[in-house]
Amino acid sequence: MSRVSITRRTFLFGATAAMTGCAALGGRRTSRRRIPPSERINIACIGVGGQGSSDLSAVASENIVALCDVDEARAAENFAKYAHVKHYKDFRVMLEKEKGIDAVTISTPDHMHAFIAMTAMQLGKHVYVQKPLTRTIGEARMLTEAARRYNVATQMGNQGHSGDGVRLLCEMIWSGMIGEVREVHAFTNRPIWPQGMGRPTGSDPVPSTLDWDLWLGVAPHRPFVAHNPVFPQKNCYCPDVWRGWWDFGAGALGDMGCHVLDPPYWALKLGSPTRVDLIQADPIKNEETGPRSCVLRYDFPAREGMGPVKLYWYDGGLKPPAVAGIPLEEKFGDGDSGSVFIGDAGVITTDTYGGTPRLLPLARMKDFQKPPQMLERISRGNHHQNWLQAIRGGAPACSNFDYSGPFTEMVLLGNLALRAGQSIEWDSKRMQVTNLPEANAFVKPVYRKGWSL
Repeated sequence: MSRVSITRRTFLFGATAAMTGCAALGGRRTSRRRIPPSERINIACIGVGGQGSSDLSAVASENIVALCDVDEARAAENFAKYAHVKHYKDFRVMLEKEKGIDAVTISTPDHMHAFIAMTAMQLGKHVYVQKPLTRTIGEARMLTEAARRYNVATQMGNQGHSGDGVRLLCEMIWSGMIGEVREVHAFTNRPIWPQGMGRPTGSDPVPSTLDWDLWLGVAPHRPFVAHNPVFPQKNCYCPDVWRGWWDFGAGALGDMGCHVLDPPYWALKLGSPTRVDLIQADPIKNEETGPRSCVLRYDFPAREGMGPVKLYWYDGGLKPPAVAGIPLEEKFGDGDSGSVFIGDAGVITTDTYGGTPRLLPLARMKDFQKPPQMLERISRGNHHQNWLQAIRGGAPACSNFDYSGPFTEMVLLGNLALRAGQSIEWDSKRMQVTNLPEANAFVKPVYRKGWSL
């Protein structure tokens, strides 16, 4: 394995591409065509099973020109539905052969997000990338800078950011409805997949419909294992429990942090924390996966007229403590996840995606009057259409990489503390842990030989 080199060069195909007989794309970029409102956008979808199926449906009003998935069985329904377009297993082959692609959706496991997005942007393609934007902090910084350099329309798939609820929340906070917010508690019931166990031994035959080497992509090679020995009812890696493995996913924070933490990040203009404390974590005896539950605390300095704030994160079903004056029967968030804002003059809670912001205790909602509108609303809260409008020359999409890149960095700092096994102090500008140098090994990704940026 070799550490990824973040340069202006595009990718090298390596051994996998050599087997397919594809030529490297080199540093060549394609020019973006102008797309008038009357014309449909040529879109290719990468990863079209699971969440990818939803992303495909959300852009189906446009011209779908190609589909790509390493797992034919997982993609079978959409491959059949779009039998008239070309199907691919290797996205690099697709991008080389399909010259008319304007934009791509990327709905793969986390570890492939950065590599695919960078490749597409270097070719002048607009990109929609599922959350979390990347698996590592270094990749998030790289994509933020690349989106500016290549001047493409981008969007991360945290769809709540397009909703009315999170906008109303911001207006409630900014209008001073609960005074100065000094503390936020955010929680989720994730992980709902296996975590905390070591890597299984042995191997199983790879299904004929799956290209395991392509599924691994940038990740270090490991044998395919079909069934999880600790959780027999679950598969081991793919198609749907890869999130718990650090090589492939970003755990509960990667899955739900980009939803649940979006309201506090936006409303409180958080930026980057200076410290993340590991308060507690379910014990694990390996470096392969995240814990089954944890509590973290992010410390943010004063910024833009707002004082310092502490943000607590709870996962694995752990919940915030009771708040004085709030009846116990009045739930935080939607019960399973959400955020709680504690201000000098009151409390607000929001659901998972920033929806249904409300004052607590609920008696305060009896005479509630909305604050003055400060943020534009997105028609029907349609996150994908917001991106498509940006492609057609409209305003930048609301969760474009200038927003979602730094936001993803903040979210993933929690994983940095988990992997370090202790609290960390963070220098965002230098992108370094200052109190624990060995933790910096987790800031940037390590790609296996043949895959480099």
